[in-house]
This record gives sequence, structure tokens and C-alpha cells, in this order.
Amino acid sequence: MPKVTLRYWAALRAAAGVSEETFDAATLDDALRAARAAHGASSRFATVLGICAIVVDETPAGKADPSQVALRDGSVIELLPPYAGG
Repeated sequence: MPKVTLRYWAALRAAAGVSEETFDAATLDDALRAARAAHGASSRFATVLGICAIVVDETPAGKADPSQVALRDGSVIELLPPYAGG
């Protein structure tokens, strides 16, 4: 099973309490499930994760089915919550 890194940004980083984590995951869906399980006690984490834009290995995942997004060993998943600023 590939080892992948999830990087948390902004409000998601605050909810997770860490900037990144490593999980074993063959698909994006596996990785997101692992992150949810790791932070299951935090409803804030789940809420923010649900509205994040996702970038896998520098490519936006967009509306792709997470179960169909294959990961490789060393893949990096950026989880970007919406933010305001100027």
C-alpha cells in the first residue's frame, strides 16, 4: 500500500493540530477516510474537510470520484479550505 502525505492548510490545520500526516492509501478516498478516522473526535475537522479543494501531486482533483483517483508511494495531497483575503 502506498504511503502518502496529507498537508492541511488554514482552518483544517488548526482543526487537525498538525500541518501534515502520513497514511497508507491506494486511492484518494482511502486517504480521506484515514484522515477522518484519525480525527474522528473532531467534528470541526470533518466539517472543514468536507469543503476543501483537493490537489493531488500538484493536480486539482476537482469533481473526480475520490475512489478513482489512484495514489502512488510518495503522493502528496493538499487540502485547501476556502479562505478570504486580499
